[in-house]
Amino acid sequence: MQLVDSAHVDTFCRDNLPPRELWPEFRFDLPELRYPGRLNCAEQLLDETIRAFGADRPCLHTPAETWTYGDLRCRSNQVARVLTEDFGLVPGNRVLLRGPNNPWLVATWFAVLKAGGVVVTTMPLLRTGEIASLFALTRPMLSVCDTRFTEDLTAADPSLPVLVYGGGEPGDLITRAATKRTEFTTVDTAADDVALLAPTSGTTGKPKATMHFHRDVLANADTFGKHVLKATADDVFTGTPPIGFTFGLGGLVIFPMRAGASALLLERANPEELADAMARHRVTVLFTAPTAYKAILATGKASGLVSLRRCVSAGEYLAKPVWEEFFRATGIRIIDGIGGTELLHIFIATADDDIRPGSTGKPVPGFHAAVLDDDGNPVPDGVAGRLAVKGPTGCRYLADERQRVYVHKGWNITGDTFVRDSDGYYWYQARNDDMIISSGYNIAGTEVETALAGHPDVLEAAVVGAPDPGRGTIVKAFVVLRDGASPGDAKVVELQEFVKKAIAPYKYPRDIEFVPELPKTGTGKIQRFLLRQLSLEPSRTHEPVRGPETE
Repeated sequence: MQLVDSAHVDTFCRDNLPPRELWPEFRFDLPELRYPGRLNCAEQLLDETIRAFGADRPCLHTPAETWTYGDLRCRSNQVARVLTEDFGLVPGNRVLLRGPNNPWLVATWFAVLKAGGVVVTTMPLLRTGEIASLFALTRPMLSVCDTRFTEDLTAADPSLPVLVYGGGEPGDLITRAATKRTEFTTVDTAADDVALLAPTSGTTGKPKATMHFHRDVLANADTFGKHVLKATADDVFTGTPPIGFTFGLGGLVIFPMRAGASALLLERANPEELADAMARHRVTVLFTAPTAYKAILATGKASGLVSLRRCVSAGEYLAKPVWEEFFRATGIRIIDGIGGTELLHIFIATADDDIRPGSTGKPVPGFHAAVLDDDGNPVPDGVAGRLAVKGPTGCRYLADERQRVYVHKGWNITGDTFVRDSDGYYWYQARNDDMIISSGYNIAGTEVETALAGHPDVLEAAVVGAPDPGRGTIVKAFVVLRDGASPGDAKVVELQEFVKKAIAPYKYPRDIEFVPELPKTGTGKIQRFLLRQLSLEPSRTHEPVRGPETE
């Protein structure tokens, strides 16, 4: 595929694309994926949606206000003028965004893209060292930051200009924007100009930045958003993931706006507040992590969410007991998808009657998947192997040798172990590096986690392999108990016996450590690499009296 002439004056992104021979194979099988050579995704999502549905249509809600599509267009145009006229942004310049989910963050995202810039998406929970690594990797010319989140940003690089918003100062972005005209001519970018540099969420501790084109932004809406969510203009979306994370960006900005729908933006909400806000705004589509669904159930308010028609879970494995309990309470079948920052959003998922609880589903229309062995050959159905995906989006790391690992023979190798059944459904087993080999047995950590999640006293559980002189590795579980449940040796034995009745006894956790919380990224993913580090420290191994059934 020949790249179209770029609109970027600053050529940093094209100069740092991986070599073409290391790109995955891209597939554009659906008619809606055959985009013209020149397009700007901000123009398509905002201005084209206004042409189709009108400027007065509600677009962004908060607990305090509502912006129409026309409001968002005017303000993003004004911000684009601030960036170009006051700060000299030229097409191809990178702009790092930092802030919680609110309308001004969305307006700035659109403004950067309208001006031909490249958005570096970040989450407000990142700290100084993490931000400094992103600065060095992406080389932004400017940061735009909510005034409440500037401390770590300025500490990371005091020399980088920071444009703040929300504080009311004379140089504040909102104050500057109010003085600008509301018209702006969107830069005529190529469909394959880079629009986003999206950092991975850091479960390994070493950040990467993925490079996504303008057409990629639309492709996920035209596959998952159109064919699985089946989003309509009447939908009201909400969710807990940050917009700086591609799961949140899709669920709260790209998918609703591609359909002419609206989104409720919440800067922060505990499960009870989230449930109340969803009921008040009659939310129809929810994006959040598996732990949040369990937390919503614990509030007792799930049955009152009568406006919901779609719930999406991603980021972590959704345990079957949680899926079943939520279905009993609401009648909603949670869409348990798998996606990745490398492919921008969800690529395997099913909805409605096609859902098989516990399965991740089938490839989203427009995507293809396979289960491969270590040499890149397909394995038979029912045999575990590496999940491989190809479609209209794919991995392009910014200046990172790990491109050679993620892409193999044209496939995106996601790092997940899956089994495909004879009906074409994909069943998650573990991250490739989370398969535990103990005394010669292969044990998927998520299977043990699911078993633990079925116990009424377990709020969360994460399982890793821990070194053991006799077995090489044992299954170790880190468990967060519900309020009122007492940790201790008796609870350890109780949980071990519970697991042995749920799954093959040899898989039970031989070491259980109770913790107040699990380490997570800002997107809600459990940082198992930290748990693996903790598992190297000396701890008690809880061994109940063994009978034949324990082996």
